[in-house]
Amino acid sequence: MTTTEPELVEFDDVVARFDPVLGIEVHVELSTNTKMFCGCPTAFGAEPNTQVCPVCLGLPGALPVVNRAAVESAIRIGLALNCSIAPWGRFARKNYFYPDMPKNFQTSQYDEPIAVDGFLDLTLDDGEVVRIGIERAHMEEDTGKSLHVGGADGRIHGADHSLLDYNRAGVPLIEIVTKMIPDTGARAPEVARAYVTALRDLIQSLGVSDVRMDQGSMRADVNLSLSPRGGPLGTRTETKNVNSLRSVERAVRHEMSRQAGVLDAGGEIVQETRHFDEATGHTRAGRRKETSEDYRYFPEPDLVPIAPSAEWVEELRGTLPELPWERRRRIQTEWGISDEEIRDLVNGGALELVEATVAAGAPSQEARSWWVSYLAQQANTREQELAELPITPEQVARVIELVAAGELTNKLARQVVDGVLDGEGGPDEVVASRGLKVVSDEGALIAAVDAALAEQPDVAEKIRGGKVAAAGAIVGAVMKATKGQADAKRVRELIVERVGA
Repeated sequence: MTTTEPELVEFDDVVARFDPVLGIEVHVELSTNTKMFCGCPTAFGAEPNTQVCPVCLGLPGALPVVNRAAVESAIRIGLALNCSIAPWGRFARKNYFYPDMPKNFQTSQYDEPIAVDGFLDLTLDDGEVVRIGIERAHMEEDTGKSLHVGGADGRIHGADHSLLDYNRAGVPLIEIVTKMIPDTGARAPEVARAYVTALRDLIQSLGVSDVRMDQGSMRADVNLSLSPRGGPLGTRTETKNVNSLRSVERAVRHEMSRQAGVLDAGGEIVQETRHFDEATGHTRAGRRKETSEDYRYFPEPDLVPIAPSAEWVEELRGTLPELPWERRRRIQTEWGISDEEIRDLVNGGALELVEATVAAGAPSQEARSWWVSYLAQQANTREQELAELPITPEQVARVIELVAAGELTNKLARQVVDGVLDGEGGPDEVVASRGLKVVSDEGALIAAVDAALAEQPDVAEKIRGGKVAAAGAIVGAVMKATKGQADAKRVRELIVERVGA
């Protein structure tokens, strides 16, 4: 194994001289109520070692039973990925020792996965479509979790001791493995990110996982090899457990530059696992990568084979929802927006929120404007994701309705939204408590206009003389007098009427 890091090669130089080949393995924790082979709950964040039993701890004499809901989820994922569903298959024992593997083997699928030979089409930002072949999607169980205490960065190196939490051991997993992805060139990092993004969106639409990469319920392993242009396939490395979309892209980019540096220095790429460092954007060596023979797979003797009938598979096919890219095309057509606009909504995490606001009765243009402008600014200021803001699409739709009815100006509407975000209640409660309704009493508006004109007779004369633009000063005075609760358009009309312009 290499002991020193090579000098990184500039990315443009890498793609000029080398061909990258990608392969991506994504682990998805299923959102079943219980674990893969026992009845223990799967809730995230429970006290350590409170969601365990003899089965998921691998105690002698404990026998596993397959979770039917997990099998259903696996089949639905396979169907959505255009895979063939195996009519018969079985689990195997994958043997290797890690402290967070209580049984010293993982119950997985080896040569008989539940779903094989599918594909997922990606649309990149410039409209190019890339088809990613899916080798297999198979069922397995997750491992426990190690907590390394005493080190500087939470890793085992430099730690005083380690603690083990087995709550996650036995949680149902689906591992989705791509076929080799060649011919991506300079777009390899972009393709990797786009694939994981599309897969996340797909699985979320199926409702089988919350795909929270920050909580580990979706994790990507990025395989990459480089070969000189036109040369034989290079040796791959596997960067493990990359836990954000941005990091997937960064890991591919760095590993391409690193491997090129090794090759330029006359070295050889070692087949190994590597770990991605979020702080530096670099990968670092882990362990030599085992082959399938090293795991000593053999059939799991305590579980019966999985044999989904054709009727059951077709029944599950009927439960598939409208897929994300189909939904986006439909929405784009219905709202009459451009490819760039729909991409901005998706990338900003606003599409579902805007769609729900439209479903609550708001016009799509106004709904988009609120979520991608003012609310996006508020999310940035509050350092929150857009979907985490304490305001619902229904509440945003109500604010839009009040503006359309003339009961709020846009300025007042923003104050209402601020009140909702600050926990003061719904829009109507904020309007009432803050006294924010537009002044609709015509007599009160005329009185305010006359008072402002009397205070600025020179401006009144200019307006009377045909300089209608000067009315802005009077409008501002009236708005100040009414605490911003007057309709500026109606105020301007009254000013012109009162001076006889």
